Amino acid sequence: MNSRSKKFLSYYKPYLGLFFADMICAFMMSAIALVLPLCAGTITKNVLANGSPDALHQIYAMGGLMAALILVQTACNIFVDHRGHVMGALMESDMRRELFEHYQKLSFSFYDEQKTGQLMTRMTTDTFALSELYHHGPEDMIISSLKFFGTFIILLTINVQLTLIIFLFLPVMTVYALYFNKRMNIALGKSYQRIGDINAQVEDTLAGIRVVKSFTNEAVERTKLAYVNKQFVESRSEGYKSEAYHYGGLIAFTQFMTIAVIVFGGAAIVNANLDLADMVTYLLFVGILTEPVRTLVNFARLYQEGITGFNRFMDILEVEPDIQDSADAVELTRVRGHVEFRGVSFRYKDDHNYVLKNISLDIRPGEYVALVGPSGVGKTTLCSLIPRFYEVDEGEIRLDGRNIKDIQLSALRGSIGIVQQDVYLFAGTVLENIRYGKLDASRAEIIEAAKKANAHDFIMALPDGYDTDIGQRGVKLSGGQKQRLSIARVFLKNPPIIIFDEATSALDNESEKAVQDSLETLTNNRTMIVIAHRLSTIRNAQRIIVLNDDGINEQGTHEALIASEGTYANLYNMQLKV
Repeated sequence: MNSRSKKFLSYYKPYLGLFFADMICAFMMSAIALVLPLCAGTITKNVLANGSPDALHQIYAMGGLMAALILVQTACNIFVDHRGHVMGALMESDMRRELFEHYQKLSFSFYDEQKTGQLMTRMTTDTFALSELYHHGPEDMIISSLKFFGTFIILLTINVQLTLIIFLFLPVMTVYALYFNKRMNIALGKSYQRIGDINAQVEDTLAGIRVVKSFTNEAVERTKLAYVNKQFVESRSEGYKSEAYHYGGLIAFTQFMTIAVIVFGGAAIVNANLDLADMVTYLLFVGILTEPVRTLVNFARLYQEGITGFNRFMDILEVEPDIQDSADAVELTRVRGHVEFRGVSFRYKDDHNYVLKNISLDIRPGEYVALVGPSGVGKTTLCSLIPRFYEVDEGEIRLDGRNIKDIQLSALRGSIGIVQQDVYLFAGTVLENIRYGKLDASRAEIIEAAKKANAHDFIMALPDGYDTDIGQRGVKLSGGQKQRLSIARVFLKNPPIIIFDEATSALDNESEKAVQDSLETLTNNRTMIVIAHRLSTIRNAQRIIVLNDDGINEQGTHEALIASEGTYANLYNMQLKV
């Protein structure tokens, strides 16, 4: 048994009690299905044919027994249908939770190459297909196997020659089924991929709906969806074609089996090798024999859908996080904020050019440092390496004298607060979004953080104040308001190291001045790294580091860099003229 097979079976473990109860009920349903025709055969052959004097009493007694068996069968069927589906839903929930937790472990480099819609499909469509397989698969196998082999044995006891004729159909049916199963599997794999493409396209369009409408490009987005929709229909069409041939062919085989029974059974009655009562019983069992064939047809579909979904599920689950704690990683308790870059080089892919090359930089504890330079020189990338959102290719980064690879990720990132240029707020209230910085914060602490970020006044002007729902991604707020909430979130976290990636870019002059004052107050005993395009915002930085394509071009205070009339002075003077 390979690792994937073991993983597949492991999801049954928490629900073994429910699983075995489900299987017992499935077994009883199948056994009763076999007993009922025997009861009917007893009436036709032993009671009616022999003309028993108490025939009426025996018929009523047998009818009562059959009714009782049907009640038991119905109860088992209800249990299987209800509790079996619940078991499948619980297993689906476990898999979805595991996949979601795994998503959270994967680094930015993984998400740089993925589409959100495809990842969503693996959590929804794929896991649902798996839940159906987990629930129906074992039931179908037990029901089909018991009915099939039980019927075969009973038919042999009635008439061996006729049974062997019927079972001559089986090898041909098997080859036929295997061929179309393979075609179904290929088609299902393509279909699942297309569903992911549709989800990705819809997610992309809806996330950017304001851009779509502002450029009146609704027709362009409809064309994009029409293309992936067409591909989806083509893949589904191929799958349904294979399924139709598969299902229709097997049903035809079962009908040919029934014809064979009627023809050869009738001949056997004429030749006195079979009596009419046995013929009736035989036909009843042939009807039962077609049920497991149909069940196996349905199981083949469930299996193909489920196993395709499982393989896609495992493809993601087997992706090892490229950034994780080392075996001897330590948890820092008191972080001073001393950050060192020692010969650091980084590129996003092996076949790409280096974004940073041989960068050496020493940021002292509590120092207020600003990074400036043209777009694309790696300012944001350099800051993303500190919390290990990406792994350096060469060199090392040290925090308080320790390589960050030797520090637990939770401790490392817990000591760093980040306000990104692209602000992200969650659906919910203002209070909930600020509290994200410190989940156990009191309302008073949240309000204090909002005041420091100059956000309290506009929050109080909202319809419900701090309890106002801000909508998906904060759509009910202005750009400046959203940015101030993200800044308040970091103020609440109160970490020893703070990274601001153009954190005041969306603020008006008055708000910017208020936030600047708060930032400079917050720098006391904290390491502050600010990425700035508006150079007027970082005049008070203790050190300004100018980056260009070759690395660190120059560094110093604002006054010293202006006096040197280098790159920084040129950038600053250009902004003054604007």
